[in-house]
Amino acid sequence: MSKVTFIGAGSTVFAKNVLGDCMGTEALQGFELALFDIDLQRLEDSGSMLKNIRASSGSTCVVKTYTDRKEALRGAKYVINAIQVGGYDPCTITDFEIPKKYGLRQTIADTAGIGGIFRNLRTIPVMLDFAADIREVCPDALFLNYTNPMAVLTNVMNMYGGVQTVGLCHSVQQCIPGLLGSLGLEQSGVQAKIAGINHMAWLLEVTKDGEDLYPEIKRRAAEKQKEPHSDMVRFEMMLKFGYYITESSEHNAEYHPYFIKRGYPELIERFQIPVDEYPRRCVEQIEKWQQMRGELVNNKALHHERSHEYASYILEAVETNVPFKIGGNVMNTGLITNLPREACVEVPCLVDASGVTPTYVGDLPPQCAALNRTNINTQLLTIEAAITGKKEHIYHAALLDPHTAAELSMDDIVAMCDELITAHGSWLPQYT
Repeated sequence: MSKVTFIGAGSTVFAKNVLGDCMGTEALQGFELALFDIDLQRLEDSGSMLKNIRASSGSTCVVKTYTDRKEALRGAKYVINAIQVGGYDPCTITDFEIPKKYGLRQTIADTAGIGGIFRNLRTIPVMLDFAADIREVCPDALFLNYTNPMAVLTNVMNMYGGVQTVGLCHSVQQCIPGLLGSLGLEQSGVQAKIAGINHMAWLLEVTKDGEDLYPEIKRRAAEKQKEPHSDMVRFEMMLKFGYYITESSEHNAEYHPYFIKRGYPELIERFQIPVDEYPRRCVEQIEKWQQMRGELVNNKALHHERSHEYASYILEAVETNVPFKIGGNVMNTGLITNLPREACVEVPCLVDASGVTPTYVGDLPPQCAALNRTNINTQLLTIEAAITGKKEHIYHAALLDPHTAAELSMDDIVAMCDELITAHGSWLPQYT
């Protein structure tokens, strides 16, 4: 029996989407869906929910929960990862509150910036533990990573974990529908080319019937910028740098030095920037969970419609050898020629029975590559800190982060990093 292992299966809603998709896919019938999580109650909840979907759908997939990670992984053909190390309380709170003391404000803090650095530092050792287990009990498994910070973790699993890994993020699927929908443009028949790095990939081409849609997109975007709306940061970046970015405005507000600035507080309102957005979302999700739990876990007639998440489509393409195109995060083996080869990039990939095959992109527009490199610098130095255990590379990563460096002095950045290391305590024992 082929096996799909889901690590972080206590992410019940996400497990419903990804494994519910698998249960409804003909090519994946009869697979074992192996669930693992360190939160035993959430693990049990996810198992009950998926068994309800199985019963209502008639799927022949077998749902099993495991409390031993290595046994959950043993013999797996595919591994799906959706963990969060440290959770909202205490680690996300720490990642927001300490920088705030220094005057550094964030929106999401799960990918870039000081929050992204420290989320990476506490997650990388856990991921490398996964990799050691995978090399031992399922060395040929394809590892599908959904955990942020996407670029760094996918890079580490490929380069230091010895595990075949592709990083998956739904910002690529959502890019065209979100952009064209917001501007009142028809979406059917539109062709697009997207490449860059995760959360900062670029809509390089967008055409319909051979016609370039960018002139009309930019005309409508410039008009829309005259009134407040929820995507003002990305529109501003497109109008200034020429290309639209895949990930949301609340994310990109903290990836660049232009939008969250103590000296220009009016920018927050002008660009509708939701400072402290991620902690608010966490609190709302925690408060809503009991209601959602009843709807998901105790609903014997629970049904599921296939989502837009890539995982089941990737597995289906491998199993059937019917090709499927994704936007995947992979190592830059000469794919984007003006970004560093040691970086993880997000490019179109073809999936079939031979696995995930990235496609060649060539040079990005120079301004787009330059913006990507500002974030890649911090990514690579964060990896250096995690692999060498040298605290000075944490400082280097933070000093080179565009938003952090624009707001704080060098001394304050170092002091803030030291305070974050101390506050994380047992999450970062190698630096204390």
